[in-house]
Amino acid sequence: MDPIDMIVTDINCEDLGLSRLCLMENAGKCLSDEISTLSTFTFSKPVKIAIFTGSGGNGGDGFVAARHLLNRGFEVEIFMLAKPRDIKSIDAQINFEILQNMVPHISRLNITELNDSTDIEMIEIAKSQNFSEYIIIDGILGTGIKGNLGKKVKKAIGVINRSNALKVSIDVPSGMDPLTGEIEDIAVKPEYTLTFHRVKTGVKKASLTDESSVGGLIISDIGIPIEAEIFVGSGDLIRLKNRRDDSHKGNNGKILIIGGNKDYHGAPTIAGLSALSSGADLVYIATPKSACLAIKQESPNLIVKGLSGENEDYLSLDNLDEILDIINNHNIDVILMGPGAGLNDETGKLFNILAKKIEIPLVLDADALKLINPTLIKNREDVIITPHFNELNVFFDDFIEDSENLSILDIGGDYDKFNESLSNLQVITRNINGTVILKGKYDIIFKGNKFRINKTGNSGMTVGGTGDSLAGIAASILSQGLDGYNAGSLAAYLNGKAGDLAKEEYGNGFLASHLSEFLGLLME
Repeated sequence: MDPIDMIVTDINCEDLGLSRLCLMENAGKCLSDEISTLSTFTFSKPVKIAIFTGSGGNGGDGFVAARHLLNRGFEVEIFMLAKPRDIKSIDAQINFEILQNMVPHISRLNITELNDSTDIEMIEIAKSQNFSEYIIIDGILGTGIKGNLGKKVKKAIGVINRSNALKVSIDVPSGMDPLTGEIEDIAVKPEYTLTFHRVKTGVKKASLTDESSVGGLIISDIGIPIEAEIFVGSGDLIRLKNRRDDSHKGNNGKILIIGGNKDYHGAPTIAGLSALSSGADLVYIATPKSACLAIKQESPNLIVKGLSGENEDYLSLDNLDEILDIINNHNIDVILMGPGAGLNDETGKLFNILAKKIEIPLVLDADALKLINPTLIKNREDVIITPHFNELNVFFDDFIEDSENLSILDIGGDYDKFNESLSNLQVITRNINGTVILKGKYDIIFKGNKFRINKTGNSGMTVGGTGDSLAGIAASILSQGLDGYNAGSLAAYLNGKAGDLAKEEYGNGFLASHLSEFLGLLME
């Protein structure tokens, strides 16, 4: 499991009502259980427990484990490399305060702050050469490691490695990249690595290339339900990249929306406003001249390109060269095709040629799903399509052999019915390599064998235009560097969450254009 996916899942537990403080308690208890077992089967006499902690969640796991190990009769020493005020994890801070409140110590607990390298050299464990005296728990760094190691951390890792004690790392050996498994400088070399929920990607890679870098792998279940991985939640927002302070116009996404006709100018407008409100810097709209003025009047923030051509009422092959020029001249990052385009045959010819020619990421929505031949984008992973159920049937029509097997997802709570309909849908959506956002009461995001479920949104979102908003958000997130699967999942969450906030503000009479009012707040 990638480190960021673990962090996302951890946060998404809170959306289910399962607090991260509870998860830390479970993790610390599991850690104490495993340490107790290792002590029993490895040593013939009682040993001391030395826990090295940093400023993050792994340190908090160590604080919890200390309480449980004390109750088992162990003597516990905690060596803190971060000052109490510098502990970043709120849950770790709470668990440290619990230990602080256990004064005077009835149990055998000692807490030492290591302020510099000299302090580290003076601790007893740095001098101990006896294997049977200590079990060391490495809780210095975790899955959130970034940048170079500090001098004090490197010194502590060196002391731990030189010790003859039995060493156990929490989640990832400190100093190892949790994603790649690489060690740029120095890392703890444990006899065991205890990982929670799932093995982290870097640990797995390291264990395959050099087993001694992680030791024996122990996986502990800390009570995270599978739904915390499957349901899109607030934790997914951390996938978004922070804007650089020195970034300038266009660095955070340039989008081209190709759509609209003489009767429909609202759809590309709503998509464009939602794209801007969800973080894109520049949104261009290529539309027939008949729709151009109406879109311009809706918002001065959209860059509207009225296309010339023999017919000014709808998009056609006459517009091909002009659209390609816009893409090339403005270095467009992502293209959204379909909102308000209509079903004219000439529009279909244009869309199919564009789908074949364009090599940058694509989002296909609305009329594009009825006009574009799916075989043209079948092998592309940088494509997102956003159908409702009927559009899904139309788009995948050539791939559906028995239409009776393709039924609307049963979300009534019956496990067998849900999984049967989900499996049938996966058989269909696997016919393309891109991401499928199936809109409904619950949005289902498919890619290959993977799927996620978004539960945000409400009945008020049946109003026209909310799907255009979703497509605009998907294009925006895609332009900001996320892959199609994560961009599609997050777009569904943001669109529905904006709908929930709009309903609180305006009631069921809210409009699709209201969604963009709340997207900036959600992104922040």
